[in-house]
Amino acid sequence: MQVAYGERHGRWVLAATVLGSSLAFIDATVVNVALPRIGEALGARLSDLTWVINAYTLTLASLILLGGSLGDRLGRRRVFVVGVVWFALASLLCGLAPNVQTLIAARGLQGVGGALLTPGSLAILQSSFRPEDRGRAIGAWSGLAGIGGAAGPFIGGWLVQVSSWRWIFFINLPVAVAVVLIAQRQVPETRDPMAPRHVDVAAAVLGAVGLGGVTNGLIAWQNTGPGNAAVLVSLLAGVAGLVGFVVRERTAAEPMLPLDIFASPIFRATNAATFAIYAALGGVFFWLVLQLQVVAGFSPIAAGLALLPVTGLMLVLSARMGGLAQRIGPRIPMTVGPLLCAVGVAGLTRLGAGASYLTDVLPPVVIFGLGLSATVAPLTATTLAAAPEQHAGLASGVNNAVARVAGLLCVAVLPLVAGLSGEAYHDPALLEPAFRTAMWVCAGLLVAGAVLSALFVRQPAAEPSEPTARRYCPVDGPPLQECPRQGPLAGAGRESAT
Repeated sequence: MQVAYGERHGRWVLAATVLGSSLAFIDATVVNVALPRIGEALGARLSDLTWVINAYTLTLASLILLGGSLGDRLGRRRVFVVGVVWFALASLLCGLAPNVQTLIAARGLQGVGGALLTPGSLAILQSSFRPEDRGRAIGAWSGLAGIGGAAGPFIGGWLVQVSSWRWIFFINLPVAVAVVLIAQRQVPETRDPMAPRHVDVAAAVLGAVGLGGVTNGLIAWQNTGPGNAAVLVSLLAGVAGLVGFVVRERTAAEPMLPLDIFASPIFRATNAATFAIYAALGGVFFWLVLQLQVVAGFSPIAAGLALLPVTGLMLVLSARMGGLAQRIGPRIPMTVGPLLCAVGVAGLTRLGAGASYLTDVLPPVVIFGLGLSATVAPLTATTLAAAPEQHAGLASGVNNAVARVAGLLCVAVLPLVAGLSGEAYHDPALLEPAFRTAMWVCAGLLVAGAVLSALFVRQPAAEPSEPTARRYCPVDGPPLQECPRQGPLAGAGRESAT
């Protein structure tokens, strides 16, 4: 059964997927603003706090392709609901954590739930909505879920200020209950009859080992230096795992990640741009809330409110920017947007002790928000449009994994580049210069994303509003055979947002 975008049933399906995926997106940013309080309450070091972030992102990025495969095989609604329930139980464990080690482990379990529900939400939209409504549904999902992620720092700051850092996890429980009830009653169950017979578990394990080894080595590097044997072993194990993953996918009869999905140059370019842009976003959101609280003296709720203009701008502009990109092509928004973000991030380097919100924080945050609003929807739509039709859901999973791996590596690497380690983040005199270095690195990554978009992104061929009939009947088809699509990716990949 397929539903229309404007129907009541369609709105319920959209609500379930947006609320469910927002659990994962909000939790990726909501913790950042609570890091100082978590560090004080649990006696955590900087490396512990980065693992509070990285444990979640690591398991999410490592398993998101496997989550998509399970949904195709076992039922998309079923795996989505299991992911939501898993996420809720892990959130409860996070909120009850008596020490930072338990919190890190629970955050890793949260990532497993996120890996099940995130690709499932997009797959549900693709299979539940009529073909002509899928673009609007996916656009609404992207915009609303992205707004949820941007609102994370504000939600986290408010909860930390009025209650306790533990409530940033407890708040997930009622939302999860609502999602499960809506999904069970309103979301139709679908499966892919052409899905592989077996899940490529070996590839998932190799990918997790690769990402975990590299990230663990980078984090340990902060405290012990590059010459430590444990650091070298971890990095080598990670590289070996990633190489093994690629080899496995090249030889597997039914790979989890068919490498021919990267045949499109636009798909490669948009994912490279995604890596650069989302690495910068991960760095900005991680470092900015620390700088505002430790150096500028903002309260947790004030630090969260400082980013509220980003949320508002995305709410107002994301859909409009998506429509603009559809009319004029994605290259201009995907070039101008990251450049605006870079200008805003460069402006944040002025933040210091006694910074004024109106003169020092608000202007660069607004510029950053304008750039982000212009970037996200065109980037997502162009990535999906560049993939072959049969791999549309997998393309979303790849892009999600790239974005999360980028943020993971940036959070791990930036302290090394900025020269910050141990307990130094508590010291304003040490944090301030490190913050400036980190922001310049993030600005450079955003410029790199803009350059990639300008050089390699082209306008996808427009989907005809109605089938175009041939004037004459060829020998290979019946009368009124629909004309093949024309365009740079015709035959290699379907250039649509669905």
